Amino acid sequence: MPKPRPNYLSSVVSQEISQFIDFLAFERGLADKTRSAYESDLTQFARFLVRCGVAQDGRPSFHETTADHILGFQEEGRQAGLAESTLARRLVAVKVFFAYLRAEDLVPVDVAAPISAGRRSRTLPHVIGEAEVARLLAAPSADTRDGLRDRAILELFYASGLRVSELAELTRDSLRFEEALVRCRGKGSKVRVVPLGASAEAALKRYLAESRPKYRPDPLEPAVFLNPRGAGISRVGVWGIVKRNACKAGLGEAISPHWLRHSFATHLLANGAPIRAIQEMLGHADIGTTQIYTHVDARRLHGVHAQFHPRA
Repeated sequence: MPKPRPNYLSSVVSQEISQFIDFLAFERGLADKTRSAYESDLTQFARFLVRCGVAQDGRPSFHETTADHILGFQEEGRQAGLAESTLARRLVAVKVFFAYLRAEDLVPVDVAAPISAGRRSRTLPHVIGEAEVARLLAAPSADTRDGLRDRAILELFYASGLRVSELAELTRDSLRFEEALVRCRGKGSKVRVVPLGASAEAALKRYLAESRPKYRPDPLEPAVFLNPRGAGISRVGVWGIVKRNACKAGLGEAISPHWLRHSFATHLLANGAPIRAIQEMLGHADIGTTQIYTHVDARRLHGVHAQFHPRA
């Protein structure tokens, strides 16, 4: 495989990569975070090619790239200790990029096409039990501005299974109390509606009436959840709220917003919800992504069987 030699990519991003990112935005409608991940991965690949000497005027030459270069890029990442999930994502970015280059007749052949992305094993999602969820939801103070906000955030996470970015980006007009629904924009800018649930609805209404005005937001501020400056809260801010209250509830700081999303799905499944309905609420395009929760519930069933079956 090619051995890189010291060199550096021009500070100007490759024209092909820039055009590809625009293609993802306007033709494929991919979300900002997805496009950013593709651009980061492809920029790293471009730097690798330049170090390998596959370049002209300091810029990567994709029409001279071979499958060995792609495999070498992956091996370099593996030697650097990158997780298998990261390596898989990088390979997908390169494969989609070369498919685009070939479709646009910018390279004579798609050298990435024969490379298999493989089938990586999925780790089971982290889930907390219903009792632990109850402790977490009870952790915020019910008498303070931030406590009412935090309680509404935690209740909404568990009631709706929203992703952290979806919750942070909620606007007031996305709350449809008359129908007990919340409308959110998920991956690929796809819009879906999810039931609120009585507890989350009550917490949200109290936050909006008693707490949100105390942040003194601009009257035109659309965000539902606010930071101390009265502006929309960030994803990092939401993470901090979950971790802070998890520690307060004695659950440790490892708890993340995604644990509540996983718990939402697993508890629905354990209580008899159809997996297709869970898929729709989570916003999964592929039922296979949702089916990971059947494995989590299977662990629980094995435990029950082992405890109670006379011949287990």
